[in-house]
Amino acid sequence: MRAFMPIAVLLALAGCASEIQRVPKVDVVDATHAEPAAVMAPVRNNGAIFQADRYRPLFEDHRARLVGDTLTVTITEKVSATQKSTSTVDKAGTVEAGITALPLVNPNSFGRASAAANSSNTFTGKGTTENSNDFSGTITATVVRVLANGHLIIAGEKQIGVNANVDVLRFSGQVDPRAIAPGNTVPSTAIANVRIEQRGRGQQAEAQSMGWLARFFLSLWPV
Repeated sequence: MRAFMPIAVLLALAGCASEIQRVPKVDVVDATHAEPAAVMAPVRNNGAIFQADRYRPLFEDHRARLVGDTLTVTITEKVSATQKSTSTVDKAGTVEAGITALPLVNPNSFGRASAAANSSNTFTGKGTTENSNDFSGTITATVVRVLANGHLIIAGEKQIGVNANVDVLRFSGQVDPRAIAPGNTVPSTAIANVRIEQRGRGQQAEAQSMGWLARFFLSLWPV
């Protein structure tokens, strides 16, 4: 029975590792690609050069507007926040008391009947919080859904693998077609509900993360 104790401890630690070393999830649209629904147009053999089911405007606007269309997103996200607070509280008090005379008592008896008290309280607190985030890049996303008001739900994913490392960039958001610029591009600052996720997988990402055993003991003794 004692021989199985180390194995049981290792299994318990391995089970806790999956709960301790959890990567925060970004709520990116899961489906990063979509295929337009196939519409079978009725075939009309009227012998004319113009066929309505095959017509495409000569000067058609190539901006994305249908499910399956793609558009290029220029990611230009920059967020900076600074918060400072200072608090100072001072409080001081002095109390003195004495007895000089009482009826039917000799005044000389109160030569030492006196009391004095002093109190002081000082509190000083300072705090500073700074946060800066700068993200730039380009990704081509796919229209995965068209809302009733014409807005486009887009999502895209880009994976780059080099040797034993994989960099993953995922993006999703809601685009107003009027914000799409010529060239079928749109800046991320004009997209609502932006979700951006950039993570790495492989040896490089593992080298930058704390081991699960260290995180286990850190959760038990977080000092």
